[in-house]
Amino acid sequence: MNVLVIIAALNEEEGIGPTIAEIQQSLYNPRILVIDGRSVDRTVEISKDMGAEVMIQKGRGKGNAISQAIQHIDLDNTDYVVLIDGDYTYPATTLPEMIKILENDPYIGMVCGNRFTRNLNLGKLHKLLFIGNKTISFLHSLLNGVNLRDPLTGLRVIKAGILKGWKPKSKSFDIEVELNKWVKKRGYAIAEVPIRYRQRLGEKKLKIRHGFTILKRILLELFS
Repeated sequence: MNVLVIIAALNEEEGIGPTIAEIQQSLYNPRILVIDGRSVDRTVEISKDMGAEVMIQKGRGKGNAISQAIQHIDLDNTDYVVLIDGDYTYPATTLPEMIKILENDPYIGMVCGNRFTRNLNLGKLHKLLFIGNKTISFLHSLLNGVNLRDPLTGLRVIKAGILKGWKPKSKSFDIEVELNKWVKKRGYAIAEVPIRYRQRLGEKKLKIRHGFTILKRILLELFS
């Protein structure tokens, strides 16, 4: 199978190396595409040294980076698209299991890694962000009709064909909400698997203010 891994990165020199290494150990010959938001550290150098393809982002924000990547890739010759953060918080070792779910069930279009398990250490996920995520999860289910325990997870595997025609409007961390709705509108179910979330390597990018952008996207998706 042809697996493409997309990593939106900005100043991730501490986490990008371990992230890429774990992907390469977990998957057979994946294509790894790093969309770099003009990092001022060694993110690009490390990514290239480890065999990843690097594109320099034209705009700003995670959503913009993923949109640029999707417009660049050949979805006709790709079976699965992986989205994973470059800070080493998400376990790439779970990817084979996630891909197997998609292979075995034609009705599931995307598999997400669920951080909210009994093993979650709130020291790794700030308490305010935890509460915010639970609030967003409730509104996401109520307003957008997409019921997920962890709708904002940064670990996903999608059947590539589902992404055809998708032109994301989200520029920031609201991209996950838009993607969830897109998969549902295509008539596919979304599955979740429990994952062990790790302490991030490097500076955290997600801020409280991004929560308002995400809530706005949930409302906008009501009319999409």
